[in-house]
Amino acid sequence: MNKIFALLSAALLSVAVAHATVKTEMGLSESKTGISETYRLQVPSEKASATVAVRLILPDGIAVSRFQTLPGFTHTVKKNDAGLITEVTWKGRIAPDEFARFFFQARNPAQPADVAWKVYQTYADGSVVAWDDTDKDYPASHTAVK
Repeated sequence: MNKIFALLSAALLSVAVAHATVKTEMGLSESKTGISETYRLQVPSEKASATVAVRLILPDGIAVSRFQTLPGFTHTVKKNDAGLITEVTWKGRIAPDEFARFFFQARNPAQPADVAWKVYQTYADGSVVAWDDTDKDYPASHTAVK
């Protein structure tokens, strides 16, 4: 009975934590001020419809310098008046029950901060899931820069 409960709990936990997340390349939710860091955005496709676009709004103070290519995906960026990248959109296909990891390099803010990564996931059926803290069921990913 305990084994069944443990397996069921683990399965439910994996579903509960499955969402778009930004972590360091090493899988951490914290980093140091002022350093260059490689980040990874992991996006699972959680519907019967494929994910066809992923838009990441970059937190203030994060200066992205480059992106790793991912076969089957293209990306476009938006920049502010100072020429800094403010958002990136990847287009491609993440099939149901699959996930993709998008890697990018950035310089962290010079001062300690809790940065929130807002992600908007578009599915082939036209629906968009906003991982941006506007709904407790769809949290933004956060990094503690210390």
